[in-house]
This record gives sequence, structure tokens and C-alpha cells, in this order.
Amino acid sequence: MDSRTLEIITNVFSPSLLYASLRVSTPIMYAGLCAAMTQQAGILNLGTEGIMLMGAFLAVAFGYLTGSWLWGIFAAMMGGMFIAGWLAVANLRYRAFMPAVCTGMNLFVLAFTRFLLESLFKVQGTFISPRIPSIPRIKFDNIPILSNYFNNWCLTEWLVLVIVPLTWFVIFKTTWGLRVRSVGKMELAAQTAGINVESYKYQAILVSGLLGGLAGAHLSLGYSNMFVQGMTNNRGFMGVAAMWFGGAHPVYTVLGAYIFGFFDSTGSRLQPYGFPSQFVLAIPYFITVVILAIVMAIQIHRDKRQKSSLH
Repeated sequence: MDSRTLEIITNVFSPSLLYASLRVSTPIMYAGLCAAMTQQAGILNLGTEGIMLMGAFLAVAFGYLTGSWLWGIFAAMMGGMFIAGWLAVANLRYRAFMPAVCTGMNLFVLAFTRFLLESLFKVQGTFISPRIPSIPRIKFDNIPILSNYFNNWCLTEWLVLVIVPLTWFVIFKTTWGLRVRSVGKMELAAQTAGINVESYKYQAILVSGLLGGLAGAHLSLGYSNMFVQGMTNNRGFMGVAAMWFGGAHPVYTVLGAYIFGFFDSTGSRLQPYGFPSQFVLAIPYFITVVILAIVMAIQIHRDKRQKSSLH
């Protein structure tokens, strides 16, 4: 192994890559949990992108107006739940085709946030101000190990490590989670058992809106400290891809999001060494497609085995 290759490996795959991957993947983790919650109820939520974008804008807007990052997060979560509520009404009350409704909502939020940006703050494209508060970062100065690996993490980066097991517990260890899963897996059987199917679907979608709004708040107040038009940059769809990777299981969904973040961070570190930017930017998306193809192939093989065993 020559000295240049050794240098690349040493600098790219350093311990700091673990945090860099977490930092990049945290918004996708929240988006994945948002999609996983509705998928457990049997609803494919492609509106995560719009929910995140609305949350990102409201977090900045209310943070700017109040000077409080807590109010920003609260507004983002309420805005996410409001958008999710519209999706729920369109799909459950008026029987609209969910992917079409989600696509329309994503486009609407993209245009609406642009309109609000220009009408409220008189700017185009990007809104930056010293009055926009940041989500606090937790410091472990002069503490061995903690200061090396966990220093200066954003509060919402720590929070996702709490929300993942909490979501798992709610879905798999509570009566509410059992009913949501039964509604998603066998709606008629759940209805026969006396479960209000429509009510639990509404609840699952609204909870997903809270998670999606939190994803947007982290993106605009934690990951960055500004609002940029279309700043979600397909992270909502990456969250849906992570959900498919994890089979709507919260832990595996977050693992899928972290894998994306790992390859994204790795690609960014390779670019200074002369690797083409097009190759570097394509790495995480290529890995996502490969992983999804493998997961779908495994699922198809599993379904075939189940059918053959029945015969």
C-alpha cells in the first residue's frame, strides 16, 4: 500500500467520520421515522418532504419572531401535524389516492414557503439573520472520551437516539401500537375486532406529522441556522427509502438512514483527494438504490417461499 492510499484511508475513515455521518443522517432519520409511523398503519406517506419543508420554515420564522428555539420547534411540529392532517383528510375522508395527494402537497408547500419567504421577510432564496436562534449544543470540554467523540452534539441529535427506542416501544409494546399494526396488516380483521380503523389511521398520520416537523426544525435550526428555499433537498424521500430498507421498523429504518449518511460523509471526504465531484455526489444515491434493490429481492424471495409453503 503506497503512502497516498494510506493517507486517504487514515484521513477519510477517522473516528470523526462516525459523528459526521450522524450529523448528515439525523434529518433523514427523523424523516424515516415519520414514514415508518404511517407505514405501520398501512399508509405510504410520500408527503414527508413537504412536512419537513414546512417544519423547517416555521421553525425559522417563529424562532426569528420569538427569539426562542423551543417555540421554533413547537411551531415546526404543529405545522408538520397540520400538513399531515390535510393528507389524512384527503386520503381517509375523501378517498383520494395517497401518492397523488402527497405529490401535490409537496409541490404546494414548496411554492407556499417561497411565497411566505418573499412576503414576510422580503428576501428570495435564502433567509439568514443573527436573530434566528440555534438549537443548543451539548459540550463535554476537558472530559476524556466524551470530549473526543460526543462533544458539541446538537440537542436534536441526542434526541433522535431517545426517540428511536421510544418509537419502537410505542409501536411494539403498547396497546396503541398493536392496534395501529393490526390496522396496517389486516384492516378487515381489526374492524371485526371492534377497532376504529379510520381513527387509528388518523392518529398514526398525525404522529408522523409531529416527527416530520421535528425533522424540519432540526434541519433549519440544528443542522444549519437559516432557511433556504427547498432546503430539504429530497431528504424526505431519502427517509422513505430508509423506511423501505428497514421494513418500517424504527431501528432498522434509522440504520438505513445512517448508512446513507455514512456514504455521503465518506464521499465528501474523498473529494479533496481528486475524486470527481459527480462521482462523489452520486455515491450515497447509488448505495441507496443498491440497498433497496437487495431488500426488495429478499422480500420477493421471502414471499415466494411463503406461497410455496402454503401449497
